[in-house]
Amino acid sequence: MESIWHIIVTSTPQIALAGLKYTIPIALISFILGLILAVLTALTKLSPRHGWFSILKAIAYFYVWLFRSTPLLVQLFIVYFGLPYLKIKGLFPNGIQLDPWTAGITTFSLNTGAYCAETIRASILSISQGQWEAAYSIGMTKPQVLRRIILPQAARVSLPPLANSFIGLVKDTSLAASITIIEMFEVSQQIAAENYQPLVMYALVAALYAVLCSILSYLQGYLERRTSRYISPIN
Repeated sequence: MESIWHIIVTSTPQIALAGLKYTIPIALISFILGLILAVLTALTKLSPRHGWFSILKAIAYFYVWLFRSTPLLVQLFIVYFGLPYLKIKGLFPNGIQLDPWTAGITTFSLNTGAYCAETIRASILSISQGQWEAAYSIGMTKPQVLRRIILPQAARVSLPPLANSFIGLVKDTSLAASITIIEMFEVSQQIAAENYQPLVMYALVAALYAVLCSILSYLQGYLERRTSRYISPIN
């Protein structure tokens, strides 16, 4: 039987490589797409309720409710295993079939977008109404006020919770193993099946996730310190 030390030394590079090739790219791409979706959803939810905006607002509320009310693993299974059975005549006669990467990134993006939308919406609402009124008084339009005044401040306010969402997403990517994506957790499972040391392998992959998330937490703190330099203390 291989020694535990030998297993750790030989397995760590394989798991770390899977993290570089799959875990981090999946998390980054999903978070960026989710963030774009979150901004659009938050602005839609904050828009006035009239005309077409009423329908868009209803869709935005339903989307956020749906993805915050159901488990991420179930969403992943529906997108990857369930959509192939959704046959639409003339459009998708053989069902919607997505490869594991597309299904994973789609699900993680939608899930992240729903949670981050509420973070961004709350951050925008935290900016005082007086800043809107002051900007309107000098002739700025609503898009200009949003782009130049409100969103930059909201971005600073939402930085900590958004960073936490990204760290959570990195850990959630371990669920991608359930749809055959060869990320860190899947590699550890494959190695455990060969050396019959599941406890060692699962402890090892947990330690690597902890290291990765610790690095991200440090970067989060660094970004918060950098952006806080431009915020005046409240007297």
